[in-house]
Amino acid sequence: MDTSLFIQGMIIGLTLAVPVGPIALLCIQRAATDGRLHGILSGIGVATADSFYAGVTFFGLTAISGLILAHQVSLRLAAGIVLIAVGVRVFFIIPAPLSEKTGHETYLKDYLSMVAIAIANPLTLIFFVAILPGFGVVFYENSILSASEFVGGVFLGSTLWWIILCGSIGSVRSRIRLEHLRQINRISGVLIVCFGVGMVLLLLVRSGTGW
Repeated sequence: MDTSLFIQGMIIGLTLAVPVGPIALLCIQRAATDGRLHGILSGIGVATADSFYAGVTFFGLTAISGLILAHQVSLRLAAGIVLIAVGVRVFFIIPAPLSEKTGHETYLKDYLSMVAIAIANPLTLIFFVAILPGFGVVFYENSILSASEFVGGVFLGSTLWWIILCGSIGSVRSRIRLEHLRQINRISGVLIVCFGVGMVLLLLVRSGTGW
């Protein structure tokens, strides 16, 4: 096993996961409202999408990456619209008292929904294509074993971050009052909508200026 390749993957996975964006806010909101495992499974969905793009970049799958990049405007527009819809839904969620049983989404739905949202954002692929050389990542052989080591590192690095973040939030969830949950939902919803609107407006401005 190429340990250096695995460690490089872990570092890059952490680098991708740590910044707080709309996807991170959604994972945080789920951890605070529904419980740590809901947040962690959502985060693992994001890690899965990151790993997919890491694999595409590793193998230099020009057919797939080229297709994704060729349709990045449509994908980013769809991602922006989805974020707006998700943000509005989060804003209007009325949390139930933690002592009551609530109709949470299933763990599988938490996971799959985040995979879909994260994959719809081609910026992750652009990150890998543009940033990997700056990390000094060198692929000495384009083999399944090397790819699995690197992609496994990306997945583990990203997953560790979500376990730490959502686990920490979930551990103090019992001390969060109902009004705090409402505020978390409202703030998260507004910020997620703003991110979505920003993505859509930026695409419209760029298409209007011919960028």
